[in-house]
Amino acid sequence: MTRPPLLSPGEIAARLESLPGWTQSGGALRCELVFDDFAEAFGFMTRVALAAEKMDHHPDWSNAWNRVSVRLSTHDAGGITDLDFRLAAVMQRLMKKVV
Repeated sequence: MTRPPLLSPGEIAARLESLPGWTQSGGALRCELVFDDFAEAFGFMTRVALAAEKMDHHPDWSNAWNRVSVRLSTHDAGGITDLDFRLAAVMQRLMKKVV
């Protein structure tokens, strides 16, 4: 699969406006998500994992009880691409189903 090109800083800033809670830092999109408990956080991660596998684009993330820390970048492109924003949008939709 051919990966999309890196996005410019202006493109990244404009797209971040539609993703509340997401920031850019260190060449990646980042978000800290808080759930009611571990089961809810892990269930969210499971649903995202299934979507990420279909996209062939996987997050760098960690889970501590009810928190999920997410870092998205396209490693083989060396930074932030459309794929990262597409996966972040999937996460946003899945968060709305949880809340």
